[in-house]
Amino acid sequence: MIVKLIDRQMIRGYFKSYLVCLTSLLSLYVVVDLFTNLDDFTSHSNGLWAALLRIITYYGYKVSQIFDRLCEAIVLLAAMFTVAWMQRNNEQVPLLSAGVSTRRIVLPVLVCAFLMLGLTVVNQELIIPRIADKLALDRDDPGGDKSLPVRGAFESNNIHIEGDKAVRRDRKVKAFRCMIPETLGGTMIHLEAAEATYVPGPRQGGWELVGTKPADVASVPGILDQKDTGRYFLHTREVDFEALTRNPNWFIMASTAQLYDELQRPESTRLASMAVLFHTRLTRPILGMVLVLLGLSVILRDQNRNVIISSGMCLVLCGVFFAACYACKMLGDNEYLNPTLSAWMPVLVFGPHALVLFDAVHT
Repeated sequence: MIVKLIDRQMIRGYFKSYLVCLTSLLSLYVVVDLFTNLDDFTSHSNGLWAALLRIITYYGYKVSQIFDRLCEAIVLLAAMFTVAWMQRNNEQVPLLSAGVSTRRIVLPVLVCAFLMLGLTVVNQELIIPRIADKLALDRDDPGGDKSLPVRGAFESNNIHIEGDKAVRRDRKVKAFRCMIPETLGGTMIHLEAAEATYVPGPRQGGWELVGTKPADVASVPGILDQKDTGRYFLHTREVDFEALTRNPNWFIMASTAQLYDELQRPESTRLASMAVLFHTRLTRPILGMVLVLLGLSVILRDQNRNVIISSGMCLVLCGVFFAACYACKMLGDNEYLNPTLSAWMPVLVFGPHALVLFDAVHT
């Protein structure tokens, strides 16, 4: 009965600490970023309320990306404060005297940390990919009116599409050009349209071409339909508006399944960075738990140490941990390390060390 009561107390304490850390870090990040870039929000706004609406809309979407960057640190801080507060109130000694081990005392904290790391995966896989187009908007371009550079892309059937400039609001591309190979049209077809608008579809979308040269070309069934003189509709499955206008780091906001599909395409670029990110997604929950074990081991190893000193040592360890993970990622991105090894190396280095430290905690 005592153990169950302590479990409930530790769980309540963890979620209280988690909520405080989450609110504090997200608010600090938003405030610093807002005042650093305040001119971007107010330069094109018509009045105070319009600027406030832009700020609320921008950070309403951005908060999911900020959480993705800080989630492991928040989980660690919540666990650290929960255990440190228990030690500060001298709640651990009576439990040890009653025969309850230290590892059993902190078990609810570990379970809660694991659940919160699961929330991180949900945000990473389900929320961020759905709002990636909103996250790609600049602070000074909330409506998507700014011109974007266009990058060439290939369909799986070897149709090549490119353009000069694009506008996100209307999904339009200026000076749109496409090449249909002779294996599809009988002869190689080159089309140059003054403007093309992407029209999404439930299964297959396409591009509506206006002001096209040549003005009359024979239709290609299932690929190119002529609507009128100089007007065509080009059916595409993979090359949509986002594929033509996405920045080189677009895959950071993609889901793990999308990363896997992109890695299978032979024309994909930045394969090393995508492969590193793909394997990092697999190791991320493990690294999160390793970080929590390291932090709790530092705090619990010496129960007579001052709580502030233990917390400071825990934060230093956290900094070393993230620096090592970042170094391995950079080595993988620049192809000095195999992508799989660069993602798993922090687990191999810090994992056994975390288990040894946690096992050495006095019980």
